[in-house]
Amino acid sequence: MADRVRPFTDEQARALINLRPRYESLIEAERALARLPYNLVRKRVGEREYLYEAIDRANNGKSLGPMTPEHEERLAEYRATKADLQDRAAIAGGMVEEIGRLARPLRLPTLASAAGELLRELDRSGLLDGTLLVVGTNCIPAFSVEASGAIADAPDETDDFDLAWTAEEEAEDAALWNALKAVDPTFTLNSEREFQARNRKSYEVELLVAPSRAATMSAREKPRPIPLPEQEWLLLGKPVDQVVPCRDGSAARLVVPDPRWFALHKLWLGNQAKRDPLKRRKDIRQGNAVLDAVAEAMPHYPLDAAFADAIPDELRPYWRAWRDTQPDTKG
Repeated sequence: MADRVRPFTDEQARALINLRPRYESLIEAERALARLPYNLVRKRVGEREYLYEAIDRANNGKSLGPMTPEHEERLAEYRATKADLQDRAAIAGGMVEEIGRLARPLRLPTLASAAGELLRELDRSGLLDGTLLVVGTNCIPAFSVEASGAIADAPDETDDFDLAWTAEEEAEDAALWNALKAVDPTFTLNSEREFQARNRKSYEVELLVAPSRAATMSAREKPRPIPLPEQEWLLLGKPVDQVVPCRDGSAARLVVPDPRWFALHKLWLGNQAKRDPLKRRKDIRQGNAVLDAVAEAMPHYPLDAAFADAIPDELRPYWRAWRDTQPDTKG
């Protein structure tokens, strides 16, 4: 399809370029805040004052010992650091919202608000740096930013959220489950589909994993995916890492698979008879749209002989079918 990508205007591009450093400043401040104790407080017990590390708003916690000059200095430093980080986060958050308010009038690619809230928690927790990839329809806004333009006929609406576990080293705790609960404590595991969690609003989060990465999941982690061989394809190539606006005026970071392998995986899914027919149609449209966009606007993801040689036999029919639609391949 010719002109699959409609290039961003200068104003659109400027907004997206400015969004990333503002978002990164926000997340950096929020990560630093998360590393601080919940609170340090001065507490009188009998005739003496103690420094307490509080764990909740009621100032329950543990004593760090009687107040000393060292504890006075620690308390003052903690308060100053926390106030500075809160101020930095508020300023950066306001700057992100400035661009967020422009997202709709500028027709920027956007992400659903619920997905954005979850992604920010995953980013604060460091889970987007090698542990999880966003997969499925939520990848489309990231591919649009990577292509520097809107991708035509690439369905991007979804009421659920798909993640792939990609960690190479074994995890020690239930990092994803903790993040889900931090976003919304009503998330529960679907007893009939243990790879899926759902909150009280029926928002679904599904976890997928390739067989080569299944062993790195903690035994305490939830959801519990069934290893799928086709997930290995999404580990190939170079992931896309972009920051996109959300529909509530916030922003989120998307780390998604290499668009070439994403597209071929989608074309394969769209040809699986056991898959929902409506999803199959969407899969094929997305696969073709993203491959077209790569060919047209992502030269840093080459569709060359080296890439073609790396394609496994199971995906070759879909690659050849797409190549046959390209003008430069018709004789």
